[in-house]
Amino acid sequence: MTTTAPKTLVLADDHGIVREGISAFCRARPDLEIVGECGDGQAAVEMILDLVPQFAVLDLNMPKMGGLEVIQRIRQTSCPTKLIVLSICRDQNIVRELFRCGADGYVLKDGPARHLFDAISYIVDGGRYVTPLLSPADDGKGPSATDKLANLSKREHEVFVYLAEGRRPRDIARLLDISPKTVDTYRSSILRKLSVDGIAGLVRFAVERNPH
Repeated sequence: MTTTAPKTLVLADDHGIVREGISAFCRARPDLEIVGECGDGQAAVEMILDLVPQFAVLDLNMPKMGGLEVIQRIRQTSCPTKLIVLSICRDQNIVRELFRCGADGYVLKDGPARHLFDAISYIVDGGRYVTPLLSPADDGKGPSATDKLANLSKREHEVFVYLAEGRRPRDIARLLDISPKTVDTYRSSILRKLSVDGIAGLVRFAVERNPH
């Protein structure tokens, strides 16, 4: 029987209690391994470049260097580490800037711990994760329906098409060789990105746009 090596993580947050909490959640899971912890951005850059973990979970506001600058520094190198920002900030302009600079995920600190684990699973599968607790901006300047569809990642579009065809999540999981839970995460992200309500709204969107 083959076993899959756990995914490696570095945690960077200047609040020790936050690091301890995340660390406890992660250590309770056999598929995750904390390989380093630090409390400031400069140490985070050094640790990530030295250890090259699969993931780094970064606070947005840290001493010496904030999460955004950490992302910029790491993305200037060839380091392949996936970068997830963990913050209390709900400013979507800041979130967009983080992704523009190279973030792979954004999770709110006041959300459930499973959102961090969802982000890791989602990113491993090639997507970019934004917490479902952030509502789409409603400023009248949002993307057109066509642009909304274009905002889906390749895997999201595959899940979207299967959902529009009426396939069940467990069947989609089998077809794409991913877990049903990951399919559920994709579905939530797709509904949020398309600004539709439930599967009925998704099907209606698909019929109107004929994505095939």
